[in-house]
Amino acid sequence: MIAEATMVASDGYGYPNIPGIYTPEQVEGWKPVTQAVKAKGAVFFNQLWHCGRSAHELLNPNKEPPVSSSPLAITDPAYSKIYIGGTTMVDAQVPVALDEAGIKAKVQAFRTAARNALDAGFDGVEIHGANGYLIDQFTKSNCNTRSDQYGGSIENRCRFALEVVAAVVEEVGGDRVGIRLSPFTDFLGAVDATPYATFTYLVEQLNKFGLAYLHMVESRINGNTELENNPNSLTPFRLVFKGPFIAAGGYKRESGIKAVSSGHSDLVAFGRIWIANPDLPTRFLLNAPLNRYNRDTFYTPGMEGYTDYPTLEQAQATAA
Repeated sequence: MIAEATMVASDGYGYPNIPGIYTPEQVEGWKPVTQAVKAKGAVFFNQLWHCGRSAHELLNPNKEPPVSSSPLAITDPAYSKIYIGGTTMVDAQVPVALDEAGIKAKVQAFRTAARNALDAGFDGVEIHGANGYLIDQFTKSNCNTRSDQYGGSIENRCRFALEVVAAVVEEVGGDRVGIRLSPFTDFLGAVDATPYATFTYLVEQLNKFGLAYLHMVESRINGNTELENNPNSLTPFRLVFKGPFIAAGGYKRESGIKAVSSGHSDLVAFGRIWIANPDLPTRFLLNAPLNRYNRDTFYTPGMEGYTDYPTLEQAQATAA
């Protein structure tokens, strides 16, 4: 299991009601969760996250401005409004471009969060390098206009991601670290001009670290939308990476079985149907019907649409 994206620093909040793991209180708060999950026999990783330019000072606990690779606000109209709670949307802010000291501080934040995650009882961590968030804002060409060692060439744009990975691996060991990447999505306005070249280089470099896995998002998932017949493929990255490979993006039971049995991936990840089906592995094993997820409750507070979906046993008892 991979926990929901969890904040590594106080200036990275891009949504309300999201967890963190950078304070002692947050570490203590996670312990009952990890204990409950591991009591069921699961392996549990924490996804480490910083929103970068999609954060907002009205969401950051200390009212810090957002930061990024470059001082470029999100301008794509699909993503240029930031939800801060209730019915309120505000304009995305122009972020502060991190200087080299700031970059080093963010690398350290990921390192510290990884140690905190293990102290909280997680088995490992997944570095969120995907979907237009901070790491992706360095990697993808349209977000990064830097002219120093962190911008310009593919090698330079991938430097921040690799420094984060190196620090986290040094802290907790490669066998406890995965990373999530999304070469093809334009979520939050982050687009790379040469995704195959950029991410092939990045994946090649990741082989140095002996990671637990590489987790990549299929091209058919673009933001919150599934695209049919998208020609882009994760296969080139699968062939380059020397460890376990996870594919994510709109998978169901049969398509997941096909992806693994065909060698497209070693594992597949499930998100939306997992939220709606707390006993998803059991339902898959029995080929039982699934609860339908309620998209209207995504990213909202409270138990509705989060912890109130019935298990198969509960649903059958209600129907009886």
